[in-house]
Amino acid sequence: MEVNFTPFFKKYETMVEKVERIFEQMKNKFPAEVQCKPGCSDCCNALFDLTLIESLYINFHFNKQFKGSQRNLLLEKANTADRQTYKIKRAAYKLTQKDSDDERAIKEVSLKRIRCPLLDEQDLCMLYDYRPIACRIYGIPQAIGGKGHVCGFSGFKPGKSYPTFNHDIIHNQLMAISAEFVQAISAKNFKIADMLIPVSMALITDFNEEYLGITPASDAADEK
Repeated sequence: MEVNFTPFFKKYETMVEKVERIFEQMKNKFPAEVQCKPGCSDCCNALFDLTLIESLYINFHFNKQFKGSQRNLLLEKANTADRQTYKIKRAAYKLTQKDSDDERAIKEVSLKRIRCPLLDEQDLCMLYDYRPIACRIYGIPQAIGGKGHVCGFSGFKPGKSYPTFNHDIIHNQLMAISAEFVQAISAKNFKIADMLIPVSMALITDFNEEYLGITPASDAADEK
């Protein structure tokens, strides 16, 4: 079964366009506060996860754009970053077992830094046009889980009120597209739609039929 990503990627790209417009509006309204520029890579060292649809999207374009030795080198970097991510999340999990304060564990993770494997020696993204939404809105005030966040290198002042990007709404929309995709391919495990995947793992994962839990037509007939 050949998976048709196109309709779901188009829905995702429509969301990306909306996010880009919001960012540009904020940048035009607060030019002194939004400090994002080429070579500024603070967001490229932040630890965050992608929804399934974002993971599929970045994986698709990564495999399309990079070949041969360059791709192998990037995969090595992604493997290294993924191992580092696992250790950090493992430590955070152990912390939650010792301390019932989950917010403390979340804060511990948020302070960790892992260099994105797609960041080149000039601190520029090698897959910039297809970067995740979190990377696109990092430099403006946003609310995540009801709490405000802003890039530490921006000019937005603590305690002052600014228009805030609600990341939770976007996250829910991304989860909805992921769920639509999983339903459309008739995946055996519908919970795959709830997966959250680090960028590093999204690059190294082979999202084949087995991984997605797709039953080939012949197998489905046998099961009946």
